[in-house]
Parts: sequence; structure tokens; C-alpha cells
Amino acid sequence: MDAGGFTVQEQVPLAPLTTLQVGGRAQFFTVARQVDAVESAVAWARERAVPLLVMGGGSNLLIADEGFPGLVLRVAVNGVRSHYTDGIVEVTAGAGENWHGLVTRAVANGWSGVECLAGIPGTVGATPIQNVGAYGQEVGDTITHVEAFDLATQRIVRLNNAECNFSYRDSRFKRADRQRFIILTVTLRLRQNAQPDLRYDELRRFLHEQGLHQPQIADIRRAVLAIRKRKSMLLDGRDPNARSAGSFFVNPILTLDEFARLEQAMPAVLRADEQIPAYLTHDGRVKVSAAWLIEHVGFTKGYAEGCVGLSSNHTLALINRGQATAREIIAFAQRIRQRVYDAFGILLVPEPSLVGVSLDGDTHHEEYGRVA
Repeated sequence: MDAGGFTVQEQVPLAPLTTLQVGGRAQFFTVARQVDAVESAVAWARERAVPLLVMGGGSNLLIADEGFPGLVLRVAVNGVRSHYTDGIVEVTAGAGENWHGLVTRAVANGWSGVECLAGIPGTVGATPIQNVGAYGQEVGDTITHVEAFDLATQRIVRLNNAECNFSYRDSRFKRADRQRFIILTVTLRLRQNAQPDLRYDELRRFLHEQGLHQPQIADIRRAVLAIRKRKSMLLDGRDPNARSAGSFFVNPILTLDEFARLEQAMPAVLRADEQIPAYLTHDGRVKVSAAWLIEHVGFTKGYAEGCVGLSSNHTLALINRGQATAREIIAFAQRIRQRVYDAFGILLVPEPSLVGVSLDGDTHHEEYGRVA
């Protein structure tokens, strides 16, 4: 149907629009390629009193088998512009721009700050919500501000970095003000021709193995893509392991006391030469490998139950092996989480956005893993 400048479709399958390829139909669906189309779509949903679901690239999303009983708004606002000042470039990108494409463009121009985030699927507008990160970088490190449509005030607002409340895989958009803002543009502050800062051991080792001891950002991008491909964490229709939402659980972050209690309980499952993979965070807490915890309760790479399983290359990726349903994926994730909790007292928290489904009735915890 034509809705005054934009088109609303009915009963649109959502599974093909997600990387998991799971989910039912949208009662109503529209694509907004301009900011005014976003505003019009919001007004259309309000006038009809139907729920609104904002969607980007569908790469971090698990939708219920029943679909969504309202309007699914896919934001496709495009455009990239840049401004240089004294070795710094500010890049503003529309929310609908492909994130990997933006990283590729930045590296080609010698703009550093996002090269470790190459290969992450999805759109630019989704990155602040999750504060996407990989290999030592987070998008929140470089975002200066975002422009967003505020559903509470029905106005376009500008929120600076501090107002976004970024933390590990988190932001105000994901938690405190979930479903309040629709991201329209994101502005990044990148450095021109600067020496890259390598913070991640796995990436550093990979580069050294390639003989690159003083890598440039193009080298880092290539290395990240190679590592991600090895883990089936790139979109590739030929790779069945890629039919996932990426990492399904975030790495738990514990206090020093919680981590000490975990270490005391671990000798029964640790080999003599083994240690828990853990890393100090900037705020003095400890990030623990969720993949390691999952593997140590018996879920190995490639483990499968019917149409659902774990990637054969990456324990954290739950994959759709063919005709999986959202219900089956949730049940599988619940079994993993319960076994980790029973063994270690740590409650794993899902990373993807869950629409119409839940692991425990409350999918939006205040902590990323906690020790009982």
C-alpha cells in the first residue's frame, strides 16, 4: 500500500532479512531511505497504534517464529561525508550504510580507528546500539556523536559520545533507552595516517606470524578478515557456519573478587598447564572467555542437536543448520546457559537482540555475566 511517500507491504517474511535466516512474518514492513521517510513511518505506526520494530542489516537479531505484529521499519538512510582538521577526519555516515564498506573506505583513505572492525556484518546505524567491538577496538572509541529520531519527543536529536553511555557491548540505546531512539547518522573521529595501536594478542600474533612487525592499517584489516574467515565470522553463503547471528553470548565481566572465587573452584576441571582465558578491563574488572566456559561444560565446536548447533569454527556462534526455528535456537541456548551456570555459577547473557523470544523472561540484564 502507498502511505503518502513511502510504501508499506503486508505479511513480509523476515527470515531472509536476517543472517540467522530465522523468524516469521512482519504484519507490516517498509524501507526508509530518507530521514523524512523514517518520520513518516513512525507517524504511520502511531496513527494505527501498532508496535514498531526498527531493523538494520539483520545480523544481530533473532525473531520469533510468530513474526512481528506491527510495522518493521528497515532504516536505509545512506550517504557518507568527511571533514579534515589537523590530522583528524570526521566521517558522518547514514545509518543504512554497510558497516564493512565504511571500514574498507576508511582504510583505503588512511583513516585509522576502525580497521579492527572490518568484516562485521550489518549497517552503520546498528553499531552504536551494541557498541560493536572486535580485536581491541570498539566503535564507541571513535564515535563523536549520533543523530537520532527520539520517539519520546518526536524530534531529531544529537547525542554526543558521553550521552550514548557506551560500555562493553552496551549503550543507552540497548538498555536504558531501548526502543526510544532511531539512529539516523553516526559521526566517527578517525586519525589520518597515524600509527595503528594493536591491543589484541591474537591479532598481534597473527601479524607477527606473517612477518608484519610494524603493520599498517591495511595489513590489520586484511589480518582481521583472515581471522574472521577462519572462524566463519564473515557473511558467506557457501559456508553453513555463517548462518548465525555472530557470537550468541557476550564474554562475562566479573569483579576481581568474583574472578578469584571462580579460580578457586576451577582446579577440578583445569589441566595442570591450563589457565582460564581472562583479560583485565580498563575499569579494573576481568573479562572471561564465554567460549572457554561453554567448551568446558561439554559443548564443543561443531556440536549439534537437530537443526541447531555450534559453528565448527567458533564455539560462541549458534548456527541454523537448515530449517531451525527460533524456538529451537532458544531451547538450545538455554541448555548451554544452564550447564555453564550449574558448573561455574556464571549466567551468560545473549548478545543478539531477541524479538518475541526470551531465554528467561528478561533478556536485558544489567550485568554481562555474574557469579552466584
